[in-house]
Amino acid sequence: MKISIIYDNTAWDMTMTPDWGFACLVEAHQRKILFDTGAKGDILLANMEKLKIAPSIIDAVFISHAHWDHAGGLETFLRTNPVSVYIPSSCPEPRYAKEVIKVKSALEIDSDIYSTGELSGSEQSLIIKQEDSVAVITGCSHPGVPKILRAASQFGRVKTLLGGLHGFDEFDLIDDLENICPAHCTQYIDRIKTRYPDKYIEAGAGRVIDL
Repeated sequence: MKISIIYDNTAWDMTMTPDWGFACLVEAHQRKILFDTGAKGDILLANMEKLKIAPSIIDAVFISHAHWDHAGGLETFLRTNPVSVYIPSSCPEPRYAKEVIKVKSALEIDSDIYSTGELSGSEQSLIIKQEDSVAVITGCSHPGVPKILRAASQFGRVKTLLGGLHGFDEFDLIDDLENICPAHCTQYIDRIKTRYPDKYIEAGAGRVIDL
């Protein structure tokens, strides 16, 4: 599995444009899924170009939740490639999509690729299964990291957690993980980095992670 962070508050690659929001490309099981679209479509597309990610290669878009910093670039992207879009059921339907799939409960998107379902009536996370373990990609973790990890664990042992974690401070939950990549809105990135130096993966626009 390969995850390319396209949009983040900070830049890993200094040629990238940082901006408040989050988006990443998830390449797994012969599928290329754009997870969230950041706040601004022009920044999203410009950063994709710098990473040599052509919009035409994207198979589907997965929107974690409706907030502007995660879905703001969606319609701009869909005007370039009108693919299917998976959104929480509470999320407004975007224009230009080939198909809009409104997600309420846990859902198999493709072989070994799942949604947690819409948790707390607001947000879904993406689950990638790798043998007996799973990687979890989050938008902002508004439902709470414990609830997200419980929902993900039905698909396998959670090995990797990547994305926005907001005010998450129940750090003991990281003890059983192998990889932690806090991004975007995560309040305690420095504390996570200090406490788990061997598991910590730095985020930032332009970071490419092979798992």
